[in-house]
Amino acid sequence: MIVFDFSRRFIAGLAVVAGLFLNTAAAAVAAAPPALPAATSAFLAKFVDADGNVNYGAIKRNPLELQGLLKRVASFDAAAAQPDDRKAFYLNAYNLLVIGEVVARYPLESVEKVPGFFDKNLVSVAGEKLTLNDLETKKLRQPYNDPRVHFALVCGAKGCPKLNRAAYLANSLDTQLTIQTQKVLQSPSFIRVDDKARKVLLSQIFKWYDADFKASGKTGVAYVNQFREGKTIPATYAVDYYPYDWSLNNRK
Repeated sequence: MIVFDFSRRFIAGLAVVAGLFLNTAAAAVAAAPPALPAATSAFLAKFVDADGNVNYGAIKRNPLELQGLLKRVASFDAAAAQPDDRKAFYLNAYNLLVIGEVVARYPLESVEKVPGFFDKNLVSVAGEKLTLNDLETKKLRQPYNDPRVHFALVCGAKGCPKLNRAAYLANSLDTQLTIQTQKVLQSPSFIRVDDKARKVLLSQIFKWYDADFKASGKTGVAYVNQFREGKTIPATYAVDYYPYDWSLNNRK
């Protein structure tokens, strides 16, 4: 009888210990922060509207969420990531870092009025100190040779493509980039077609990064037409560029 009671108590004790272990493990899982892309999507959905404008004022008043994301951007192990993970990370990092740089100086009328905003001020990304131009060129443009990144990167200006309200993800990156490029290049505010004058005005992005588009095999209107689905621009139309709008993409 004594042996039986001891065995019963021992088993009951093991059950209690196992229960505590499972509860502790479950609590640890529940307490773990969401993956960086999911956290980025939640942030963008909260502070970016359907027109791609950013509520910088609200972020300035409640900066903890952004600060947490930027810390994770700074400590990300890019060297250990797969190519698509790394590409998606740098796309998201650029957009978050631009927001961070604007918020640090907000209220602000234009990033163009900040000396060295793109080419001198350093940001922390994946264990490195880089300028935003370095991040764009050395981590995205040169390694991947994919002009679609120009329609995913948003430099804090109204002349940029609209900021996507969701993070870019490694497992759907190619599809996301194509959809984003289609949205941008079919937008009449970004590609301005005047059928009456037989003329099209392109964003200066096509002028500044002409070499990137040439490397892809198509430039200007020919590149644009790949993404216009039945709204192709005749090759006979005259081509020019409209002035870039550097006013802040601010949601008020």
